[in-house]
Amino acid sequence: MAWELLFGSDIGLFSLFVIVFTVGMSIYYARFFQKKMNEKPQGE
Repeated sequence: MAWELLFGSDIGLFSLFVIVFTVGMSIYYARFFQKKMNEKPQGE
């Protein structure tokens, strides 16, 4: 029932999109900040 509502209705598909987008954004930001933290300062 819940899977049918998630994949079969407009609001379910929008919710799925928001969930996937949020997870993807969190992975991107985690990698971005990790890369910035490991860089050496420019002035030194």
